[in-house]
Amino acid sequence: MTLFAGLSFSASAAGPASSDANVVLVHGAFADGSDWDKVIPLLQAEGVHVVSVQNPLTSLEDDVAAVRRAIDAQPGKVVLVGHSWGGVVITEAGAAEKVASLVYVAAFAPDAGQIAGEIGKNHPPAPGFAHISADSGGFLRLTPEGVSKHFAQDLPASRTAVMTATQGPIHSKAFEQKVSTAAWKTKPSWYVVATADHMIQPDLQREMAKKIGARVTALNTSHVPHQSQPAKVAQVILDAVRQSK
Repeated sequence: MTLFAGLSFSASAAGPASSDANVVLVHGAFADGSDWDKVIPLLQAEGVHVVSVQNPLTSLEDDVAAVRRAIDAQPGKVVLVGHSWGGVVITEAGAAEKVASLVYVAAFAPDAGQIAGEIGKNHPPAPGFAHISADSGGFLRLTPEGVSKHFAQDLPASRTAVMTATQGPIHSKAFEQKVSTAAWKTKPSWYVVATADHMIQPDLQREMAKKIGARVTALNTSHVPHQSQPAKVAQVILDAVRQSK
């Protein structure tokens, strides 16, 4: 039996008929699309059309392809938002013509030809890295302690337990794949620095934000400011939306 027998699909059916405010959210490693669940309703309340991508986390190419599909499905200009590893993805995928601006949330912002694994090599290792484990297939996960004490140490235990259970493992090879283009060189950028981050050193975040010429907002949060201070992160995204029309 064919599950979709008798059904027809239109490539143009996705998304509303018209909109001048579209936001595509890109999660990072050790997460999934629901990682943005506190920010999404705040954006929707302002009339913004929002899509949260489900990255396969199998390679940089696969994640970029997933994001490009989401961008292509939008009816108008896109503000592209990336958290953590998602910053690498939006740096590449953000070159798409529909993308008006980029928002980095405690995220990597590599240059063309750079790999994520070498970013920050001149900085001390972030404490959370000691709590990453690999399985036999080469996929990386954060330990429960890594999530509760280093990834999201400003969230309650009930929340970090769920985040641990639902995390998306990322293949280690993704961190060794080169970015072919740096969209921030041609697109206006915003950056949310998480000043109590244990996964990407705050000084490194400030360094990257300066390098890409981003408008910077500093928040006293863990690696997940969109979870602990969602209203402030939403305001940064809305600022990008308003200035990208």
